[in-house]
Amino acid sequence: MSKTVFPLHITDISALARSLNHQIAGIEDSPSHLEMLNMLARSAGFRNFQHFRAQAEAHAGLVSPDVPSAEVDYVEVKRLARFFDAKGRLIHWPGKRSQQTQCLWVLWSRLPARQPLSEHQLNQLLQANHQFGDPALLRRELYDYRLASRTPDCREYRRIERRPPQDALALIRHLETRRQA
Repeated sequence: MSKTVFPLHITDISALARSLNHQIAGIEDSPSHLEMLNMLARSAGFRNFQHFRAQAEAHAGLVSPDVPSAEVDYVEVKRLARFFDAKGRLIHWPGKRSQQTQCLWVLWSRLPARQPLSEHQLNQLLQANHQFGDPALLRRELYDYRLASRTPDCREYRRIERRPPQDALALIRHLETRRQA
């Protein structure tokens, strides 16, 4: 029987020791195997061992060596990837604001940097990157989330250069890998 190996990254070993000491002091008997796994997982910043395991499994499926795994919620990245087809096009607009933001970062990454776009050009680019036929919604959302700027007469749009959050970077990289496959 082969065992699955889940790597555990601990940023602060002292905090781990304090957390384990505090958790062990709160129980009467020596901890069982599962209790010890849960304690270690909580000490590393996870809710429990199941949360740690889900993160590790999702990370293994979305391996991206450029993104530090301690800062990325790979389960959420995997969930967000389902909003995109095999060609990386947005299938439908998510209902949750947090998911909408992550999807907008993907669209933002496909806008040309430091290059003005007319409304027509931006609509064409957005149309090529989604399937639900509402480039006006996406254009407004890019502006509202401050991922794109526009002139007062809305004739010219520009991508605002910012660094995406770690989850968005992981999603962008995953979708690009999937598009190229």
